[in-house]
Amino acid sequence: MTGAAPARWQAPLAAAVLLALLLALVVSGEWPELRKKLVSAPKGLVTVAANEIREIEIRSGADNVALHRQRAGWSIDGANGTVATELAAHLGTALKFLNVSQPAREIPPSELAAESFASFGLDPPAFVVVLDAAAGVAATLNFGAPNPAGTSHYVRVGGAPTVYLMPRHVEEEWRLVFDIARRQQGKTLVASRGADLLLPVSMSEIWAVEIVSGGKLTRFERDAAGAWFKHVGQHSHAAGGVVHVADPAQAPIIDTAFRAFDTAVAESRVAAADPSRLAQYGLALPTLIVLFYARDSSTPLARLEFGASADKLDRYARLAPDGAVITVAEFEPRRLTELLKAVGAGS
Repeated sequence: MTGAAPARWQAPLAAAVLLALLLALVVSGEWPELRKKLVSAPKGLVTVAANEIREIEIRSGADNVALHRQRAGWSIDGANGTVATELAAHLGTALKFLNVSQPAREIPPSELAAESFASFGLDPPAFVVVLDAAAGVAATLNFGAPNPAGTSHYVRVGGAPTVYLMPRHVEEEWRLVFDIARRQQGKTLVASRGADLLLPVSMSEIWAVEIVSGGKLTRFERDAAGAWFKHVGQHSHAAGGVVHVADPAQAPIIDTAFRAFDTAVAESRVAAADPSRLAQYGLALPTLIVLFYARDSSTPLARLEFGASADKLDRYARLAPDGAVITVAEFEPRRLTELLKAVGAGS
């Protein structure tokens, strides 16, 4: 009986310790002291934390855009106020990728010659991102050509001869930031009406579009060459793989319909986003929904909804879920319904 007493209090004590550990896990999201034992050093090309970056300049050819961090958020040279929510989100993601994305390969100076940089698309670079922190230039990223498989890009950090092969999503996110910023800055084909552009992003950055009409969803994608195809029934597979190949007859029809979004504008602003009033504009149950996706992304960049007719020439629309109710020219949704009929997907 002498061993029974310790056993009686050992079990409750063990349960209490376990309960305390579980409580710590719930509150902190990790086991106690685990953070001290894990190495959390950045593994990407840039070691400066994203929140320490104060200025960013992005250059592509003759075009450039500059962003500055302020107390209220990021701002763009040539535009009033702070950037829109979607741009701030993508900018945060782009900076994070530079901290955490590891190179798939490193090509050391010993394997490089002067002419090597041109073969990697780095002389001159196709795309440049300059990051400034409070202490000065944090990094200059020179993005070059894609690798033969198209899954990665060659990148060189300014001041270092090493060439890195980085995952494609790193450059894609920075190109997306550049494109959205330029549209907010007004450097577009309709620069005088830049603030009225219907979409926040150019169609060059869109690699998939889904259209919901009459309860039926039709998906369009780009093939490896960038040509558009309807995902079901209007493409073939290349020999030796499951690579989608666009129908050469339908690709230009789809491209013409989608490319028009680059210059599509809001005709007028009708009302703020108020869920209780959407029904009067036909937007509680939209007649047409269009989802736009960036490359390698399953989350839409934008969701455009078309509602009832405002008059015989205009239709109510909005960027869901928070966009204001606007009017667009009637030919904008009509062009999409005609596209669906042309590719055999009309309702």
